[in-house]
Amino acid sequence: MLVLFMSATVGSDAEMITTRIKDIARINGLRNNQMIGYGLIVGLDGSGDSGAIAAAKSISNFLDSFGIKVDPKNMKGKNVAAVSVTAILPPFAKKGDSLDIVVSSIGDAKSLQGGMLLLTPLKAPNGKIYAVAQGAISLGGFNESSAGTEVRKNHPTIGQIPGGAILEKDITSTFLSDNNTFELVLRQSDFTTATGIAEQINLYFNDNLAAVKDPSTIEVFVPEDFRDYVMLYVARIEQLPVVPDVQAKIVINERTGTILMGGPIKILPVAVAQGNLSVSIQQNKEVIQPAVLSRGETKVVTNPTIKVTEEKLARGKLVEIRPGNSISDVIKVLNLIGASPRDMISILQAMKNAGALQAELVIM
Repeated sequence: MLVLFMSATVGSDAEMITTRIKDIARINGLRNNQMIGYGLIVGLDGSGDSGAIAAAKSISNFLDSFGIKVDPKNMKGKNVAAVSVTAILPPFAKKGDSLDIVVSSIGDAKSLQGGMLLLTPLKAPNGKIYAVAQGAISLGGFNESSAGTEVRKNHPTIGQIPGGAILEKDITSTFLSDNNTFELVLRQSDFTTATGIAEQINLYFNDNLAAVKDPSTIEVFVPEDFRDYVMLYVARIEQLPVVPDVQAKIVINERTGTILMGGPIKILPVAVAQGNLSVSIQQNKEVIQPAVLSRGETKVVTNPTIKVTEEKLARGKLVEIRPGNSISDVIKVLNLIGASPRDMISILQAMKNAGALQAELVIM
């Protein structure tokens, strides 16, 4: 059975769907930074490192800092594990803020269940210490064994400590240039979307403040009236509604029988036969007369008709859908009559090869 997912942009109302600039773009210069540290987990119930040299040396160094001299060769602490500690440092973070951390075993520990992370400094890529971490580990799983039988849930050598790190210094972030401009960067590059964002900003402020630099970057000027209220200016821009342009694309997962369609997918007149399935798409011209005394004009419109037949159906049985120039109608009908994923893929590939499918076809 085929599973069909359609993006909200598939259909006649695609051009009416809007989203906030904040949801599709970010401000250049404001980014997260990664931190990492090396630490020790203590208090394990015999599930720590058994022969890892790093853990033994770390324990020896730790004890040495308290005036206790122990040769690393004599260290056999199975209740201790050497771990890496990682965290994400957000922009504009302030001293004293708490950060979530992830703790991962780097030795041969079997489980970090019940362990406590000792005070661990966290460094950024520039080598500077920005935070310190410590606390009890939350695994969300377990690893129990007895008499040769082992029961495991999730991954017991990786855990988290919510709020386990404390920031030791303020993080300064800048996004304004010397000429009082900043850049909006699209998360998905597109000429049409970038142009739409610039036009929406200029329309809202009734001034020529935004310009498109490339398909992913819009440069925005901060007017003099907002020099002292830059954050308010940025907040207003982030909330502006825009219409993102979505590329017409069909993604097919043959293994699961899932079809995902996005964008304004259109098809040209075509007839396709695959096995016992037959798909026919025709364009029918229709004359529309205006209402009496409406001063309208007579127009000729094209209404496509899509028909699907299957040889195994009873004679005269015809599956027909309402006129609509969309590939989604074809897929819905094929799904209703039980077309297999392979049939679907073959039909869509044939449409693409014939030049009738106006969309990118991606098969996973």
